[in-house]
Amino acid sequence: MAVESPKSKEKLNSITHTVRASQSVLQYGVGAMIDFPDQTLMTAAPEYWSETVIQIHDERFEKALNVDYFGMPGGKDQAEFREGISYVRFPEWYFCPKCRKFQPIKKWHEEYQQKASQKTRDLDPHMVRHMKCTTCRQDLVVARIVAVCESGHISDFPWIKWVHRRSRFGAKEVCSNPSLTFKTGTSASEGLEGLVITCENCDASTTLKDAFDPEIFEALDRKDDRDDFRCEGNHPYKHLKEKCGKYPRTMQRGSSSVYFPVTLSSLVIPPYAEKLTEKIEQSASFRKCIAIIGDEDPEDRTDKIQKRISKWAHDIGVEIGATDIQVETILKRKWLEEPVVEYDTTSIEYRAEEYEALNGAAGIQSTSLGDFSRESMDIIEYGLPHLKGISLITKIREVRALVGFTRLSPSASANGIGDPNFVSVKEPETRWYPAYEVRGEGIFIEFSQADIEQWAANNPSVTERVNFINASYADSFMGKQRPRTVTPKFVLLHTLAHLLIKQLSFECGYSIASLRERIYCGEEADGKEMSGIFIYTASGDSQGTLGGLVRQGRPDSFGRIFRKAIENAKICSNDPVCILSHGQGRDSLNLAACHACALIPETGCEEYNVFLDRGLVVGTFENKNIGFFFDW
Repeated sequence: MAVESPKSKEKLNSITHTVRASQSVLQYGVGAMIDFPDQTLMTAAPEYWSETVIQIHDERFEKALNVDYFGMPGGKDQAEFREGISYVRFPEWYFCPKCRKFQPIKKWHEEYQQKASQKTRDLDPHMVRHMKCTTCRQDLVVARIVAVCESGHISDFPWIKWVHRRSRFGAKEVCSNPSLTFKTGTSASEGLEGLVITCENCDASTTLKDAFDPEIFEALDRKDDRDDFRCEGNHPYKHLKEKCGKYPRTMQRGSSSVYFPVTLSSLVIPPYAEKLTEKIEQSASFRKCIAIIGDEDPEDRTDKIQKRISKWAHDIGVEIGATDIQVETILKRKWLEEPVVEYDTTSIEYRAEEYEALNGAAGIQSTSLGDFSRESMDIIEYGLPHLKGISLITKIREVRALVGFTRLSPSASANGIGDPNFVSVKEPETRWYPAYEVRGEGIFIEFSQADIEQWAANNPSVTERVNFINASYADSFMGKQRPRTVTPKFVLLHTLAHLLIKQLSFECGYSIASLRERIYCGEEADGKEMSGIFIYTASGDSQGTLGGLVRQGRPDSFGRIFRKAIENAKICSNDPVCILSHGQGRDSLNLAACHACALIPETGCEEYNVFLDRGLVVGTFENKNIGFFFDW
């Protein structure tokens, strides 16, 4: 089903209505509400702003998600893309803080058309720039609560039905011309009972008491044998409704449970990081090819490419100064070659390609001219036990894409596949996802698989601690939705990554929120044996970063930093409570790990600060020997 065409679009103030590119993919992505100074808006479907995005590419990622490109919102400094992101008005209910009139934006607009001067209407025909009560001249205030369905639908709270069915004078039928007011109590202690909604037309009146009861809507319908409060199946961000028989829940507009984005990320690695590939992807001729391919029916797409690829290669080659053969080879790889593995960004095969590029096993000699540059270091110079290798990644590009979202609870699937409540941000025929890219640097550390296996085999207590974490996960909501088993190696690598991020943030000049982890953990039975961590900058401009992180990865610095990270992990300011913990953090999924010792900002952690245990790194008070680095 295609999204509905917009009836009109109005330009918003670029100073007061601005979000960063990263925010448009994360917390303010498609389907999320944003509180601007004068109104609350919802980010519209990507189909509404497809002409205003900067195309970015990652060939592996595109094949994995079956798209032609990713779209990064343009900024006001880029003339071609300065219109930026599109939004829709939601919630639609606003009240005047002076006269307390409470009605949807449609009725406010009707009053505006009747009472505002002609000059005002000419300057702001849709009442977008100045949302004021036409009688009191006061700025309108948006409703604080909304109705949210677990299937991803969201609607305005059913104000009219609520005030009539819950009237303190007895349930009423909805009157012919509802006219609501919204009043607050004189004391903050009154809570929801102090929020009074009244219909001035029929004198129905009630409060918001019980509005947040998860079962209240179903109970009201069951009481009167009606279906007034069932979910309307509303997707405001694309102006569509679909059938839904569930009952919604009342949520505060700004609650974190209203929107859970599902994002995926990928590192751009050789051969896809070559400079020639980048030149091709940035050419105007290539963008024209993408547009032509996108307009073709899926079953005709391959034939179209095969017939025209030679001409396209010639046109692109002329534009960028490359030979037809060079360009055609890359175009065939992008559009005609089947992937060697079944591409799934959450699969171990996908991560294995990155792992081999980072540790040098891929054998590709990259240059600093592309998006990937690696410098292999001599591990002997570091004097660190249990480490197999260190690589300094002086240039790396990461693409992060928003593929969908859920409401009320996080997705039961890492990529949304198989989750009945997952909502894709785009329509099936749309050939791109909203995304943004980060250019930065990083340190890749590979550990000895043999040493880790020996450590785990010689310490039964290690397995016992990890089994406790796995049991806690199995009992949790996420464990029931997305079963998995973590290994001692994973908890060790994950905890080490956090300890190093905390220490590196002191040494390299980046804030801790600017660093991210990427854990590479796998066994031969899974398809690839991996034991590594990649710590890299999570924020940087289009030109990359200044090299402070890589500098700390050199032998004269990193050995000291690594030892200091282990030393600091031995004592936490919350010990002995922390080290003796039998479960802390979300769903008790951490053991010896708290904000004082091992937790980092969730934006930098792949697992959202769970599956951590300092005891596996340095040991515990009762048993030092279980620590992988206990003898430091």
